[in-house]
Amino acid sequence: MSITKNNIREKLDQFTSHWTPHIIAELNGQAVKIAKIKGDFIWHKHDEEDEMFWVIKGCMKMELRDQTLILHEGDFTVIPKGIEHKPSAENETQILMFEPKETLNTGDGQSPLTVKNPQKI
Repeated sequence: MSITKNNIREKLDQFTSHWTPHIIAELNGQAVKIAKIKGDFIWHKHDEEDEMFWVIKGCMKMELRDQTLILHEGDFTVIPKGIEHKPSAENETQILMFEPKETLNTGDGQSPLTVKNPQKI
């Protein structure tokens, strides 16, 4: 088995689309995903999965029904399963997400932003 190293900045340079998660690694049934976000996403929740969001570059807002979190570079949060949330970013922001690999980006919501099979890069 050959173990390799990867560079997250190089991975982020491989795409320009917003709200399109890409898988960069898998471990123990979990996926490490990256995405570029800008504008508003949809309100949604994940009934069975927790999600971790980590801001690599930029600033994002995570709206919850009872509070709003502002995440700057280096900040992260975990959204527990069953909690409605709506991410957004005024300017392009690069994020890393850690979640079970079968997690659908729009959870219980359907929209044109739904990505059923994220590309592995």
